[in-house]
Amino acid sequence: MKVGVVVFPGSNCDQDLIYVFDKILGQEVVPLWHKDHDLQNVDFIALPGGFSFGDYLRSGAIARFSPIMQEVIAFANKGGYVMGICNGFQILTEAGLLPGGLLHNTNRKFICKNVYLKAQTQNSLVTSAIAPNQVLNIPIAHGEGNFYAHADELKKLNDNDQVLFRYCDAVGNITEEANPNGSIENIAGVCNAGRNVFGMMPHPERAADAILGNQDGLPLFESILKMVNA
Repeated sequence: MKVGVVVFPGSNCDQDLIYVFDKILGQEVVPLWHKDHDLQNVDFIALPGGFSFGDYLRSGAIARFSPIMQEVIAFANKGGYVMGICNGFQILTEAGLLPGGLLHNTNRKFICKNVYLKAQTQNSLVTSAIAPNQVLNIPIAHGEGNFYAHADELKKLNDNDQVLFRYCDAVGNITEEANPNGSIENIAGVCNAGRNVFGMMPHPERAADAILGNQDGLPLFESILKMVNA
């Protein structure tokens, strides 16, 4: 699999993703600069976390208009696989490739800590290798991670099995206390109706290497390889 990692001014997790796909998973990886128009025949596109364009206006609002996003949108609309993590998730919602939006955390503070979450479906590229009751300990680092969707949109997400992850406690209970940022229904990640575009706020790339003492994010990447290489 050939993976393209988009790099915007202010991205700071691009090298983390490149490392995981290259060194941990042994895949070919190419960085894609935000001003490029050539996707270099990649099979999978990843938008990393960070603070694209300094998060001015609204997180992801400026990056959404970077030249390469025209190509990313066209790629996704043709069924190509695209995933956004944290700021990448914000960019994908701004681009209209994912439903909903990311608001300021309810405590109005930047939150950086490990949280618990569990997959809500195995019917997706990024969750197929994650057991239904498996609790994952994954870092978050964001100031605008409060996922919101209006009632009709939220109903569609649930009816169509598009919720990928929900925040939970250490034993898997989905409670208000386990919600770190106020996200509606504890939602931590969603996919589009076509099931080829994915977004999540937690950072699985920061929990995918034994040297870090946490590999809870690795099953997510293994899910991607399992299905793309099938």
